[in-house]
Amino acid sequence: MPSLKKPVETALASHPTYSETFPCEPSTAEVGRKLVRGILGIWHLDDLADRAELIITELIANASRHTPCPEVRLVVGRPSATRVRIGIVDEEPTRLPVLSHAGEEDESGRGLLLIDAVADHWGCDLQSSGRCLRGKEVWAELHTEGDE
Repeated sequence: MPSLKKPVETALASHPTYSETFPCEPSTAEVGRKLVRGILGIWHLDDLADRAELIITELIANASRHTPCPEVRLVVGRPSATRVRIGIVDEEPTRLPVLSHAGEEDESGRGLLLIDAVADHWGCDLQSSGRCLRGKEVWAELHTEGDE
């Protein structure tokens, strides 16, 4: 399991964000699931772990399938006391996620539908440096208990 002693970025003192870079390949999903579950455990949000694991699995699968990027950055944050945000950042800003409807015989194409079903919100933010697009973050948010 990856160490949770990685550098921590903090937007607000009480809202930490964990970020770590991994190879952009399907096997990263297992490491991502363990990392997300561990972080949620630290935050005493174990009740979100099953949904969060599904989300990170699908985000990593989509990045490894639909982008040529060698690496992705997994991001897990608390943008507020009542929300957890899970994302994958890649360096392919031209391949944006599209919610599609797979046919009954299709073996893939349901990842974003699953994310849409289990997340409270999801989306995509383009990443830029100056005027150059550098990539995107595809993310999903889960509300903690007591949040509407």
